Amino acid sequence: MHVGNELAERLYRATDTVVFTSATLAAQGRFDYFRRQVGLLPEFDVEERTFPGPFDYKSQAALVAVPGMPDPNGPGFLPAAAEAVRGLAAITGGRAFVLCTSVRNMLALREALRDLPFRLLLQGERPKHRLLEAFREEPSVLFATQSFWEGVDVPGEALSLVVIDRLPFAPPGDPVVAARLKALAEEGRDGFSELSVPAAALQLRQGFGRLIRSRADRGLVAVLDPRLTTRGYGRAFLQSLPPCPLLRSEDEARRWWEGRPPPP
Repeated sequence: MHVGNELAERLYRATDTVVFTSATLAAQGRFDYFRRQVGLLPEFDVEERTFPGPFDYKSQAALVAVPGMPDPNGPGFLPAAAEAVRGLAAITGGRAFVLCTSVRNMLALREALRDLPFRLLLQGERPKHRLLEAFREEPSVLFATQSFWEGVDVPGEALSLVVIDRLPFAPPGDPVVAARLKALAEEGRDGFSELSVPAAALQLRQGFGRLIRSRADRGLVAVLDPRLTTRGYGRAFLQSLPPCPLLRSEDEARRWWEGRPPPP
């Protein structure tokens, strides 16, 4: 449940220097969550630094908060999500990852969008490397879950749109997550803000990171979960993403993609 003590005894106290580096260590620009997770206690002399990445996200990427989406736990969400994917894929000519937080949503969206005029690929139909090869060959829409949220590199125009169905909160029924939340509650702490939100924010950043893989890349990331902009904790997600324009309609997304200025 807690790896911090093991790391402290077996690693930190047994070596002179440890360097942690990643594009997804800081949630809301801070390292608090990561430090707690890996046991970097106040007794250790820890230096923290953040550095700008090589990409100009303000010009290379835009975040789309699709308006009018129903609650992601409601019955109307998946039909609305399918229509949102349809409209966004038409803007970029396919070339899209649809990243889902569950196999159920992945299969439902793939079925609802079976008539899209692009090659449709589904995680599990063939090995991961074969899916990516097929994705690069022609304009495609790939429906996938967890394993495509990170460690996937598709630079260039082949990937121009990333659609994320829901904010990637860990399932509350997961036994490790449930145990950690219970332990925080017993300490009188807020497990949602200390654990659930920062963990999901870093996972969302991982998904966002699939889009821009070189200085020449350009594209859209769409989040279909309305909680990104309607709930107070949505700010934590926005603050954890690279700085880029926030678009609030399909029309704004199309204008940005075509390089046209927003309407007056």
